[in-house]
Formats: sequence, C-alpha cells, structure tokens
Amino acid sequence: MARQQVKSKERVEEHGEVFTNEREVNAMLDLVKQETERIESRFLEPACGDGNFLAEVLRRKLAVVAQRYGKSQLEYERYAFLAVSSIYGVDIMQDNVEECRRRLFDEFDGIYTGLYKSEAKDEFRNVVRYVLSVNILCGDALTLTKADGDPIVFPEWSLVSGSRVKRRDYTFASLLDKSEAQPTFDMIEDLDVDKDDPEKILPTPVREYPMRNYLEVAENE
Repeated sequence: MARQQVKSKERVEEHGEVFTNEREVNAMLDLVKQETERIESRFLEPACGDGNFLAEVLRRKLAVVAQRYGKSQLEYERYAFLAVSSIYGVDIMQDNVEECRRRLFDEFDGIYTGLYKSEAKDEFRNVVRYVLSVNILCGDALTLTKADGDPIVFPEWSLVSGSRVKRRDYTFASLLDKSEAQPTFDMIEDLDVDKDDPEKILPTPVREYPMRNYLEVAENE
C-alpha cells in the first residue's frame, strides 16, 4: 500500500511538508546505490519526515548484513549495530521523528526476529531503540538547533575492535563543510586532521565516551 504524501493541508502550508513516494525514493537512492549497500556509510537526512528515505537505506544495508553475516548471530548484531548507527535524521515535527524512529526499528526488528526467532535478544532490541533515539532528532536543520534553542548534537559511532564501540558527539554545525554546506561525518577519522588535506582541521567533539561493548552503549547516559 502506498504511503500518503500529505498529512494535512495545514502542514503543507506551514512547513512545506510533502513526503516523497517510494518510486522516487528508490530512483534517487539508486544514483548512489553503492553507498546505500556499504554498511558503514553514513547517511544524514536533514528533513527526514517519517523516514521514507532512511527506511529504504536501512533496508538495503541490513540486506547486506544478513547476506554476509547472518549465519552468526554475534557477527550479525555487530554489523546490524553499525548499519543502524550510521543513519541520522532531523525533522522539525516531533510526530514525524517518533514515526521515523518506529519505522526504522520495525525494519530492523522484522529482519532480526526473522533470522533468529526465539534467540533474538531484547537486550539488543533496546540498544537499537536507544541508538535511534539519539540519531533521529527533532530540530531545525536550517538553524541547526532544537526547539529549545540548544544546538543539534549527533553521536558518531565507530566499531573499533571486535564488539567494542567508540562514541563521540559533535554539533551538527561543526559537521558542515562551509564550502559546500554538506554533512562531513565520513571525514571524521581517529586523527584530528583530514588525511587527504592535512591543513584542514576536523571538528572537535563536544563529548567523548569510553569504549563499550555494543550491548552496553546506553549505559553512557
């Protein structure tokens, strides 16, 4: 069943809210098909709505994870974590944010439960819910702030060694390349300089967290 493109005339008039339909979503993502199937490739949608683009990106990533790692639940969980944590979104409407988080979780959970049945862990499901709660945020991508005026802050998740994850938080503003106004999460490395341009200093995180097992990341709060 096709998803509706407009929730109400008022929302269109006040916020310019019109949702992209599935055919256009797939056509646009096919232009960067290789990236949508790269598990660690980060995607940030600055007007994510209820998740039309992000849900399809996650679907494609998780298909690769299942194909490569589905025979091992541990390996699947590690790389499913990487896939989910590589997806970011902002929307100005709180109900869209909540719906987007729900859609992305349901996309993940349908595949995870289908693969491992009774062996699927509620502990891992809760980790995915937590990651989505900090990766998909309510705010204004034009002002780079949340409703309360605080800056939008995104976590960068890195699978460092085995099952250990490193988290560093950056303001949305610091992730923008001033010359092109595009998110530059993929430029962030372990060093503070861009390897391709040593003169370019990369953003400074506003907070760093100790490395943890992927099942323990919510304990950072």
